[in-house]
Amino acid sequence: MSLQLQPVRVKTGSHDTEGQLVFTDGLLVAVLVRLSEDHEGKAGMWFLEAGFDGAEERTHPTFADLDAAQEWIQRRLDGC
Repeated sequence: MSLQLQPVRVKTGSHDTEGQLVFTDGLLVAVLVRLSEDHEGKAGMWFLEAGFDGAEERTHPTFADLDAAQEWIQRRLDGC
């Protein structure tokens, strides 16, 4: 199973509008949003806006970069 990313703009109600849709096998499994300067120390990090079918998480984690986000999503989808 491999993940594919598609850039997207997300209407979050804040300055956090740069996003990535995350797909596997043509199915949407997550929406990631890059945190804006409004988040000071977390600016530039990626936030799990939404996850589906194993990639969901109540705490909505943040990731240093897209590679880290994809690794986390893949582990969740693999059931680890």
